[in-house]
Amino acid sequence: MKMDRRSFAKIAAAAAAAAPVTAAPTIHPDYDQRLRPQFHFSPKKGWTNDPNGLVLYKGEYHLFFQHNPFDVKWGNMTWGHAISKDLVHWKQMEQHALSPDNTGTMFSGSAVVDWDNTAGLQKGDEKTIVLLYTAAGGTSPESKGQPYTQCMAYSTDRGRTFTKYAGNPVLPNVVKENRDPKVVWHAPTRRWIMTLFLDGTTFAFFSSPDLKKWTLLQEISVPKTGECPDFFEMPVENEPGVTRWIWTGANGNYLVGTFDGKRFMPEVMTQSVHSGTNYYAVQTYSDLPGNRRVQMAWMNFGQYPGMPFNQQMSCPYEFRLRKYAYHSYRIFATPVAEIDALRETPKSWKDVVVKPGENPLSGVKGDCLDIVAEIEPGTAKELGFRVRGRTVNYLVRPRERDNLLASEKLSTNLGLRDKKLSLRILVDRASVEVFGNDGEAVIPACFLPKDDNLDIEFYTVGGEAKIVSLNIYPMRSIWS
Repeated sequence: MKMDRRSFAKIAAAAAAAAPVTAAPTIHPDYDQRLRPQFHFSPKKGWTNDPNGLVLYKGEYHLFFQHNPFDVKWGNMTWGHAISKDLVHWKQMEQHALSPDNTGTMFSGSAVVDWDNTAGLQKGDEKTIVLLYTAAGGTSPESKGQPYTQCMAYSTDRGRTFTKYAGNPVLPNVVKENRDPKVVWHAPTRRWIMTLFLDGTTFAFFSSPDLKKWTLLQEISVPKTGECPDFFEMPVENEPGVTRWIWTGANGNYLVGTFDGKRFMPEVMTQSVHSGTNYYAVQTYSDLPGNRRVQMAWMNFGQYPGMPFNQQMSCPYEFRLRKYAYHSYRIFATPVAEIDALRETPKSWKDVVVKPGENPLSGVKGDCLDIVAEIEPGTAKELGFRVRGRTVNYLVRPRERDNLLASEKLSTNLGLRDKKLSLRILVDRASVEVFGNDGEAVIPACFLPKDDNLDIEFYTVGGEAKIVSLNIYPMRSIWS
């Protein structure tokens, strides 16, 4: 599902002394706070958590999100709504998509375009955008005593307004706090398929011809994950005509297998897209062209003291599915190509040998950056970047397969490619997302920097390392 994201700017000559890297966009005052992410989505005000209902229709990417419009703390779960034409610049809609009612507050779910009008809800020429969501009974005084049920709402005006289906719930309570329906279309059987969290580590699959009546197909138990499931088909890179179905849980852990419309058969044990701690409630976009698969997540439990908003979304990650050693299949994730349009003119280095105690980036500063590097570790035992006080480093071990890519205390094994390490680091005020070797390793994280620390450093320990190429791009604000 990759595009040509690596259209790098031409690397300039090596520079021993670097001028400050700064971008000075005019930022809308509602989005100009010291901890406000400048190229990740956050609501104008209030709390946000799970991304919901990710869908593309007529050139517009819809991002619905769990939202408390009244407070920066969790509660009053409502579906906020934002729209983008490029997955990067977002406009938050004034009207919420779903608000609490006497069935409960509005917990997570998904969205589909009903291209064939299977639900019979289309009016006029516009296709119906359908939201499948959990009404969380008992989470508000108005819904006291009500169970958790799965419900439907629909739009016939390109997602500007939504009407809750009069026949709700479309799926009555199955067990306890069952929730977070993710629905996809299975063309061979002409059925909608829903995967749903039931309880603990148990999930279910259901099918429906019309989004209204659902039949249980299967239950599965997936260790080390819970809630917010997703389910989608992907082509295997470099294997024409070969596809696999991917099932994910909230924390990004996933299974790879086959699906015949009735039963999902995992072939690969649970593994994770990422090695971070602030990446949760993952969901991928529906209805993207060309088998493209893009995932977003809530960067959970970041800290934003004194801000009018609380929490943010990740950068959209683009997936590729590859055959990979003993894992059989593995997802590689990188930032979507569209984010490159935010880059300002970079400061660049090429073929620079760095010794312990040296910092070729002395004087480089910034809080919104896209750092793209290719490095030969050479004789160094450790090398890396310090970004606003946060360390992103690579630790060289006696056996290459034991080498570690780390972001502070978060780490994952990552070998070299042709004796080189490829790194991309997205820095956005209170978050750092690290991508190693073209998405083989991903470490998203939130952090709370000191206001006066805008420094960037490259360092080595125990020997020399060579910066083969390095571009540091200041990033423009999406709120300009």
